[in-house]
Amino acid sequence: MSGARFTIHRVFAMLGKEFIQMRRDRTTLAMLVGIPLMQLFLFGYAINMVPRHLPTAMIVADDGSLVDSIVSGIANSSYFDIGHVTYSRAEARKLLAENKVAFAIEIPTNFSRDLVRGSGPSILVEADATDPAASSYAVSAITGLATTAMRDDLKGPLAARASAPPPFSVAIHNLYNPEANTQFNVVPGLLGIILTMTMVMATSISLTRERERGTYENLLAMPARPLEIMIGKITPNIFVGAFQAALILGVARFIFHVPMLGDLTVLAVEGTIYITALLAVGYTISTIATNQMQAMQMTFFFFMPSILLSGFAFPFRGMPGWAQAIGEVLPITHFLRIVRGVLLKGNGWGEVWPDTWPMLAFLVVAGGIAISRFRQTLD
Repeated sequence: MSGARFTIHRVFAMLGKEFIQMRRDRTTLAMLVGIPLMQLFLFGYAINMVPRHLPTAMIVADDGSLVDSIVSGIANSSYFDIGHVTYSRAEARKLLAENKVAFAIEIPTNFSRDLVRGSGPSILVEADATDPAASSYAVSAITGLATTAMRDDLKGPLAARASAPPPFSVAIHNLYNPEANTQFNVVPGLLGIILTMTMVMATSISLTRERERGTYENLLAMPARPLEIMIGKITPNIFVGAFQAALILGVARFIFHVPMLGDLTVLAVEGTIYITALLAVGYTISTIATNQMQAMQMTFFFFMPSILLSGFAFPFRGMPGWAQAIGEVLPITHFLRIVRGVLLKGNGWGEVWPDTWPMLAFLVVAGGIAISRFRQTLD
């Protein structure tokens, strides 16, 4: 064979064989086409480094006409969406802690009177700085927005102030991360990313490895139900994930000096739910893939949206509505909010529950699909 003369006919025969194999392996072919398309659309449409329409709470303690103009100017801007109006700073702080708003803007009592007298009143802006990139542009724009909104009101005795520097100041309080340290945002987020990569990958090859090693028939012959097999397969990896989480948190605390203000028991429970949900995803992939290569490709297909649409790499609120809707389905989106909230804000059970139940729902759905798919393989 090695001494045979080269012929183009044998080359075409090999090409035909490879194309036939590619056509038969539809899962791999779909991954080869789907992954580039997913990258193209996500980077082209979903990624936005300048978030707009950020949810905002207004604390209005002055009912003057000048204040109405400022509130209208902020509401009409593309940076802020005023969804809450309150008279209590404590309520606004609660909204910030629960991640329901990104800003709390307070206009204090006697603001209009002090402005007319030239006393230079202040507008207080409290920003959720757990993600510094998400709030920086909006914070820098608020002074200009308020000044522009008051331009038509500075008439008569106040006309001279229209061309002067702003007759008020803006005090910015970056809550939870006053120095805008990006490590405080990135390092806790890496906990979710690393667990996603390792946990899904670990279980995605569990059943495919059994098939490739020829031990799958022995597994089917066992007097065990699909749920029992799944629990047995994923439980050891829960302990592996817990060890990884403890290691990452230790590095975050002692190397990167990330503050840990909340109860770590809360984080431990939430982390267990999150790890189990990821293992259910990996197990579902293992029931679909026919070999370990396909399982790895499907893992990547789940891993990429988890990075891009969760708020880890890019501001979550900067994405269009459809991308945020997809991100809300992913468990990592909720886990990132929980881990940053517990560590940086000191959140407890009440604050993390709105992001806990979506992870539980995802776990139930993913586990149900995995069990259903496994039953189909018993035929």
